[in-house]
Amino acid sequence: MISAILVAAGKGTRMGPNVDKLWLEVAGRPVIAHTWKKFNDSLFIDEIIVVVREGMESHFAGLAKAYSFQKSFRLVAGGAERQDSVWNGLAAVSAQSEIVAIQDGARPCTSDELIAATIQAARETGAAVAAQPVVDTLKESADGQTILRTVERTRLWSVQTPQTFRTDVIRRAILAAREKQLVLTDDTAACELIGQPVRLVKSVAPNPKVTVPADLPFVESLLLVGR
Repeated sequence: MISAILVAAGKGTRMGPNVDKLWLEVAGRPVIAHTWKKFNDSLFIDEIIVVVREGMESHFAGLAKAYSFQKSFRLVAGGAERQDSVWNGLAAVSAQSEIVAIQDGARPCTSDELIAATIQAARETGAAVAAQPVVDTLKESADGQTILRTVERTRLWSVQTPQTFRTDVIRRAILAAREKQLVLTDDTAACELIGQPVRLVKSVAPNPKVTVPADLPFVESLLLVGR
């Protein structure tokens, strides 16, 4: 069985005060509805766990009904940090789950081909992540005002989601982080902690995350073209 965990419990503070980016309308529906639909429609996903802020369960249940999401799903309350939310999601996957794809709720343009590629890579390696090589020139600054040095970019990748794992691997990795009381914003960092290799899966098509208001027009254009 292949599970998906949609992480939808964050606050998204960079979008502005009192704005929940997951519920902003883009291309005719909330951002999170697009993300959920990608995994609901995927031929490679058997069940979906949606990790939500406590008290928001009825809103998400209503969303599933409104958009007729048919795939088996469960709603789980999130935790204080992202890794806590993922941990709660892992506790809710079926006992038969062999592979789990972890997806940002605010990343609505992920293709089924990319989902499939990360699943295959996770089967082979144990862990995989959608990523793109860094193409911009990178500068390091100590004070945020002046350049300290140029950073060599040829070995650098920008990681995205899905971040996909054999279920037992990611459980062991996050447990190790929790035992060390580390706060990680990226699931593959937990794999690095236990020495688990992570396969990079190049994301060919744009796969942006909605983070700031300026992201919305680009995301909408991608969603409209994909219909």
